[in-house]
Amino acid sequence: MTEGSGPASPGGRSGVAAGGAAPSADMRRRGWFEVRWRQLRRAPTPVVRAVLSSAAVAAVLGILLLVYDLALDAGADPPGGDLRVLAGFLFVGAVAFLGAWLTYLVVPQPGRPGVRSWWSAALGLFAALPIAYLALVLLFQIVKPVLQGIGR
Repeated sequence: MTEGSGPASPGGRSGVAAGGAAPSADMRRRGWFEVRWRQLRRAPTPVVRAVLSSAAVAAVLGILLLVYDLALDAGADPPGGDLRVLAGFLFVGAVAFLGAWLTYLVVPQPGRPGVRSWWSAALGLFAALPIAYLALVLLFQIVKPVLQGIGR
């Protein structure tokens, strides 16, 4: 066994801090909320870029979708009729594709600066799908009722 990995030390730690120094008296276990808050404030740069690129696409396309929906509610009769369901599917698909593509452009592969890879696109896709659905909820459960309340 190596030093600090004995049975009396849970998780392989024996009271020795990183660097071999003894832990200070002010070290304490962080609570659940404090850990999550710290993770949010110190998110990895690729993840922040992926989320922001997908959120930007969702914001622009969401405004267009909301304008289309409000126009139909106001009595507009576009050619082809009421295609809100198709517009919703197209919105999610476009946010997923464009979010992945933008992330591919702005996020280099980790450990290889300046090199673009499918890793970046996959990160963008995994960020874009939940953001697309969150944008739909935000638009149609919060923004639309507020705008309809102002218009009355």
